[in-house]
Amino acid sequence: MTAQERFFCAEAARLRGDALAGTAPYGLVWILIEYRAGWPTDGYDGLGLEPGVKARVYSAAQAVRARILLVRRQGRRRPDGPPRWAVLRYERDGTHRQAWGTWQSDEDLAQIVDALDAPGERDRPPVVLVCAHGLHDTCCAVRGRPAGRALSDRWPDLVWECTHVGGDRFAASVVVAPDGVYYGNLDASSATTTVEEHLADRIHADHLRGYTDLTPPQQAALSAVLRHAGPAGRHDYVIEGTVRVDRCWRIRVAGRLAGLSTFEVEVHGHRTSPHRLTCRGLSPASAAYYEIASLHVGST
Repeated sequence: MTAQERFFCAEAARLRGDALAGTAPYGLVWILIEYRAGWPTDGYDGLGLEPGVKARVYSAAQAVRARILLVRRQGRRRPDGPPRWAVLRYERDGTHRQAWGTWQSDEDLAQIVDALDAPGERDRPPVVLVCAHGLHDTCCAVRGRPAGRALSDRWPDLVWECTHVGGDRFAASVVVAPDGVYYGNLDASSATTTVEEHLADRIHADHLRGYTDLTPPQQAALSAVLRHAGPAGRHDYVIEGTVRVDRCWRIRVAGRLAGLSTFEVEVHGHRTSPHRLTCRGLSPASAAYYEIASLHVGST
């Protein structure tokens, strides 16, 4: 295959018009491990850490369905001090908690296990994660690194490049944690605007993949509400009810603040015809997507 024929999954997805809404994977807990050397294709799983410590961290992460991400600061400049680790947690009541530490030996990473059982600190600024995992998927590097560079120039203390977060074809992908908000189809300019609005608690439907505490149909319904009613804060709307009949969901999205309406949204689930969904995946596969069949203001 020549350079002109090289396949890029994000370019193909844009040409197909793949739907963003409803593509954020579930997650309430994130484990970040700063790793300044090269990242293996499979991220944390491929690290040559001390086996006992590695297994303990992995087992503790599985117990709470935490995603383990390797992170690094953008660019080639090495930060001062030892590498860091963090446990970021989104509570069901909307509370955000974080625990941070440093590690110099593999054994130090066992602190993560203890941190998963500790409450963590509240009221810390969110972390902005930009997938730039080029060995996992080419588009994550080609599209992720320019977005990461622009974001790091603006918010150097908040932004980290990270390993695979899911949805390679939506690169550049950004995750704001522990808010649990996924964005996709970003470039340097739109990433900066999107994060700026997010930090001001104005989440727009454009580029929104979903909130990680919601199911995919609920994510699609909420995105439709934001597109209809305009940007809103992370907790300005709540899912009050979901009724499923086969591949149809009727979802009630309620505004929590004065002036915000309650909406009844009908969502239909479908699967695409098979396509090549990632740069490295050679076999075609289908993907789920969610169509908004109706949206109207409901009774309060």
